[in-house]
Amino acid sequence: MPDEYRTVAGAGVHETEVNRSRFLCALAPAATEQEAQDFIAAVRKQHAAASHNCWAYVIGADASVQKASDDGEPGGTAGVPMLQMLLRRDMRYVVAVVTRYFGGVKLGAGGLIRAYGGAVGEALDSLGTRTRRRYRLATVTVDHQRAGKLENDLRTGGREVRDVRYEDAVTIEIALPDADVDAFRSWLADATAGTAGFEAGGEAYGDA
Repeated sequence: MPDEYRTVAGAGVHETEVNRSRFLCALAPAATEQEAQDFIAAVRKQHAAASHNCWAYVIGADASVQKASDDGEPGGTAGVPMLQMLLRRDMRYVVAVVTRYFGGVKLGAGGLIRAYGGAVGEALDSLGTRTRRRYRLATVTVDHQRAGKLENDLRTGGREVRDVRYEDAVTIEIALPDADVDAFRSWLADATAGTAGFEAGGEAYGDA
């Protein structure tokens, strides 16, 4: 798994114009292939009268799923340059749909490639991206007496506290960069006089 990847900050649309053709690039985060396909279907429905609704998506932190469609444009002139732009920007878990309203001037293969890839690039610049970094999930168990101060120290120290459960003992779920695990164990032992339990779990991605 890669240590980090980028995705879109949120769904949005950015419009460009090339030789009187309108290109509307709709971007959205997509956690699964089904979410990407649902988004494409929604944009197609919204712009049913458009000349083309070309799309591309990348799913998986390692870009394991990559798909694209030219939707009637000459082969390789729309979906592929859109996909290449997403990959060039290290975008993951993202879907892009570029809707074209033909303006009467043919762009040629090179012009189409630049227009579709450029529409995605401009939309990413306009709508913004965010970086997601890989973290190690971990569980800290501590007595009630020390829990409040420990939770406060974690939060003020910039640690990502995901959940706190008060039962017989207090369980605090946190996320740590892998490289910090050993140092955190030492800090935790010092902070709680060796009374806190620590258990490393699986991996997840969170905002960097």
